[in-house]
Amino acid sequence: MITYLIIGTTAIVSFICFERRDLLNKLSFCPYAAFKRGEWYRLITHGFVHADMTHLFVNMFTLWSFGVYMEPKLGANGLNVWAFLGLYFGGMIFASCYDLFKYRDNIYYQSIGASGAVSAVLFSSFIFDPWGRIFLFAIIPLPGILFGLLYLVYCQYMARHSSDNINHNAHFYGAIYGLAYPILLNHSLLSDFIDMLTGFY
Repeated sequence: MITYLIIGTTAIVSFICFERRDLLNKLSFCPYAAFKRGEWYRLITHGFVHADMTHLFVNMFTLWSFGVYMEPKLGANGLNVWAFLGLYFGGMIFASCYDLFKYRDNIYYQSIGASGAVSAVLFSSFIFDPWGRIFLFAIIPLPGILFGLLYLVYCQYMARHSSDNINHNAHFYGAIYGLAYPILLNHSLLSDFIDMLTGFY
């Protein structure tokens, strides 16, 4: 499955970059380098690099949890299974666009990690099962759609008020992309989603 291929590749590249700071800097998302030096590949490569084992594990565990669910779901709804690549890497790029322009003149800004892409995969699952349970802090069960709303509010708040070195903008815009992507590929999913959301199914 594509999910396992992405997880394996990301783990290998991240492990190498744990010891190779020069390679990490070369692959990281740097809007200044993209605009000034034409290094647009960074919009993708930053998703294969993580800060540490915890960062890598959280992202890849979430990707595994929802990626293996989303791949067959996309295929079963009249979409090619390769549409999953569009979900993951499209989410990665879309999640970076806000910061791409915001920090295009900041030579020091860098961001790494697959959080935007993983958020896209997670939130796309809500289109197919909005009432499915998500465990907040791995303990508190919440309906997926409620978790999603709380998560979006949290991301926007933290993006404005936090200095924790987490790219909350990427989380937010990746999530938005994940909600929109399946519906853009198959418009009938919108009516199905509304039916499930309102309980008439």
